[in-house]
Amino acid sequence: MTRAAIVGRAGEPRKERTGLRPGQHAFVWGSLIPIFLYLGVFALFPMIWVVVLSFFNYSPVRVGDGPLGLGGRNPFIGFGNFVAMFGTTQAAQLFRTAMMNTLLFAVLVLVVNLAITLPLAVLVESVHERLKGFFRAIYFLPTVSSAVAVAIMWGYVFHPQQGLINNLIKLVGLTPPRSWLTDPNAFFLGVPLAMVAVIIAYVWMDFGYNLVIFIAALQGIPREIRDAAHIDGATGWAEFRRITVPLLRPTLLLVCTLTMISSFQVFVIFQVMTSGGPQNQTRSLTMEIYENAFRYQAMGWASSISLVLFAMVLLVTLVQFRVLRTDWEY
Repeated sequence: MTRAAIVGRAGEPRKERTGLRPGQHAFVWGSLIPIFLYLGVFALFPMIWVVVLSFFNYSPVRVGDGPLGLGGRNPFIGFGNFVAMFGTTQAAQLFRTAMMNTLLFAVLVLVVNLAITLPLAVLVESVHERLKGFFRAIYFLPTVSSAVAVAIMWGYVFHPQQGLINNLIKLVGLTPPRSWLTDPNAFFLGVPLAMVAVIIAYVWMDFGYNLVIFIAALQGIPREIRDAAHIDGATGWAEFRRITVPLLRPTLLLVCTLTMISSFQVFVIFQVMTSGGPQNQTRSLTMEIYENAFRYQAMGWASSISLVLFAMVLLVTLVQFRVLRTDWEY
């Protein structure tokens, strides 16, 4: 912009236009204010409220003396809820069991998910161009299915008498387990069989999402790199191990992070398939939060558990960023 366009006739600088006419300001603020109110009421306030409740022995069935029902019969106890997690009470023992179950579930889901999706993405990417869309749609369909429907379906699959899994085991001449979902003495490689069943159901529902991400990442690898590897005599396995996997590290970071976060938050599959049983072998932190908050009305205890869950997700995410991050691009 020239000086003549800025300076007026009297030699004084003119005010530059902001790009919005006076009538448009009202439209902008009229659009943003409802969004801010929605986020403040339904997102920001609940997060702050959870942090506050974690420092109180709060239950909505008791009336407090202070604002929002705090104080009095809902006393401030500081870090008492967090200290009680290390105690010998039944609630503390259930919390520690749920925490270990959640960690076990998240780690196994990540391992199984990666073991399936990454090789499968390479196979799908290697088929004819006309078939790629078909396979992507087929594998992605479970991802958009209802979690309740998936849990009910797999509950029938694992049924001890009419279930598909036990009938297939009988067909090959083996002895199937008495019950996948209710036998507390059934284990597979040290993992409760009920947990194995839930992991299978959840991975079946979730792996299509990561598969699509890996396929998109494979398409972004320059063809020249693979051609150079073929010229140097690299086999298919050598190309996958020394070229494909290293170049997919940024995508691996994304997939691992998203998978672990979603695994920590699983609730419906556990609730519908096992309800935390048998003998709390599949009781997760999300179930612990739900039971204490809405069944036993122990909102303070449930809030402290939710903060522990948040800390676990944050810690695992930071570790993944530390291990898998890269400082290069291709």
